[in-house]
Amino acid sequence: SLVTISDSLLLISLLSVFILMQVYRHSYMASYTGPPEVVNSVLQYAAWGVQGQQLIYVFENNIYYQSDVKSNSLRLTSSGKEGVIFNGIADWLYEEEILHTHVAHWWSPDGERLAFLVLNDTLVPNMALPRFTGMTYPKGKQYPYPKAGQPNPVVKLYVVNLYGPTHTLELMPPETLKLREHYVTMVKWISKTKTSVRWMNRAQNISILTVCDTTTGACRHEESSELWLSKQNQEPVFSKDGNRFFLTVPVKQGGRGEFHHIAMFTAQVKGKIINEVRHLTSGNWEVTKIIAYDENTDNLYFLSTEGSPRRRQLFSVKTVGLFPRRCLTCELNKAHCLYFDADISPTNQHIILHCKDTFILLLFTDLPLKISYPPDFSDSRHYGLLLLVDGAPGGQAVSDRFALSWESVLVSSDSVIVARLDGRGSGFQGQRILHEIHQRLGTVDVQDQIAAVEYMIKFPYIDRTRIAVFGKGYGAYITLMMLKSTDSLFKCASAMSPVTDWKLYASAFSERYLGMPLRDDSRYQVILLTCFISLSAANIHFQHTAELVKNLVKVGANYSMQIYPDEGHFLSQQSRQHLYGTLTSFYRECLKEELLPLPDDEEEEEE
Repeated sequence: SLVTISDSLLLISLLSVFILMQVYRHSYMASYTGPPEVVNSVLQYAAWGVQGQQLIYVFENNIYYQSDVKSNSLRLTSSGKEGVIFNGIADWLYEEEILHTHVAHWWSPDGERLAFLVLNDTLVPNMALPRFTGMTYPKGKQYPYPKAGQPNPVVKLYVVNLYGPTHTLELMPPETLKLREHYVTMVKWISKTKTSVRWMNRAQNISILTVCDTTTGACRHEESSELWLSKQNQEPVFSKDGNRFFLTVPVKQGGRGEFHHIAMFTAQVKGKIINEVRHLTSGNWEVTKIIAYDENTDNLYFLSTEGSPRRRQLFSVKTVGLFPRRCLTCELNKAHCLYFDADISPTNQHIILHCKDTFILLLFTDLPLKISYPPDFSDSRHYGLLLLVDGAPGGQAVSDRFALSWESVLVSSDSVIVARLDGRGSGFQGQRILHEIHQRLGTVDVQDQIAAVEYMIKFPYIDRTRIAVFGKGYGAYITLMMLKSTDSLFKCASAMSPVTDWKLYASAFSERYLGMPLRDDSRYQVILLTCFISLSAANIHFQHTAELVKNLVKVGANYSMQIYPDEGHFLSQQSRQHLYGTLTSFYRECLKEELLPLPDDEEEEEE
């Protein structure tokens, strides 16, 4: 359609944000110069559609739609209720643990349809987030937060037709999940009328991928596991006609267990239904991401850890014949890069490569250990050692990816050696290593971290009287378990936002690794130090720290604690700078070399 200059100016100004307020990790509230139906109102979401001047926004948990900037708003939902019913946006659990975004709606490619989630938190217990500063009496915010074993949000998936009379249709879950608690973990449109949906049971060990048009279900691919299934947000890559798609699935590779490899699912060829599954890759390495499918050349592009779990290289594999694959970045000697990310153009003719690599690694048994040495390192000197423990199960701390943070100052300026280990429970080394921690968080992963420290203190240049550890989130839990399991190994330690009782943590996370809690469940054990905590964190509450401090006082432990009032789990820039400065000073003081005083001249002469 023809857009005038005045329309263009309106398009530019319509979604101008002038107030932002962070809600959770991804979500925020904002005031806009429009839309006109809710002028100067605070919106939970606003964005352009995929065609023309389409506009969508979420106000008071309901979805509104405008076909163009001059048309009136059409309210697509009316059930929205603050803190209870969420239309098109995620509640806390879905934002943090399931979708990893606050956006819970998806446009069809032609803009004629919109798929969206409706999350009903009526039965979910509320958690209070206190606000202490800036007022005479502290206030608190209530929000639904399901803990382990508590009621979860009820999820439904709808598709609304936006052209002509609006018609809303519910996409039904598979029969095996209809009467069971479940999650919707991924929605992706394949064509104008077909969409793919991944459904998962609450225990997160059964996953079903359905391919549906907007009126009937078509086909399905099902995964199941006695443990838990990872990569449930992964979007399949489809052929243009939707009859073939590619997905990474766990495939058994001999004694090393299962690794994620590419499977090609073909529903039909030339009108003939075949429902065939072919595996395009194999080996003791993981496909980390499928980039694109080029039907003209029969090439599928992907990133993998082939060669080393700490690396990422770009490969192509043929989807015909014997499926030969080729590394496209391994011979880029001029780049001197071992860790790539990649973006491919819509025509599959050009690729943008992002080099992100770093340095210095060792292998500790079969597990990768990264050690960062001071620039003036000498094996004739003695150094303090700081072990960093960060990231949740399935994460990766050791890779060739470049990164700088507060601990880099200790390495470069204070002659401290910093180490990281990817122990059992970490990702990209196969499912066997990942699943070692199933129903036993804080056991073998703690043992590996302690064993790594005991291995490193045998180095002649490590001062075994100057050993420290730091952990954040799940890493803080591991840090506390390490202190509990050792005697005088560490000179000092700090735990930032630690989890101390898994029954108090989010249902989707705790149940994924530990199962549903039972009465007197040892898997959900309580942890009986310097502790950094934000009092208004939405995911790891101050309740964990309160339980920890109570027990520290009970046993007469020497501890100190630093708090950040009215801050969430992710600190503001000012608080983050303060935290980094405090951490640096704390470990600088703890790990500094103690110089023995020299005898004065008079005492030497008398002798």
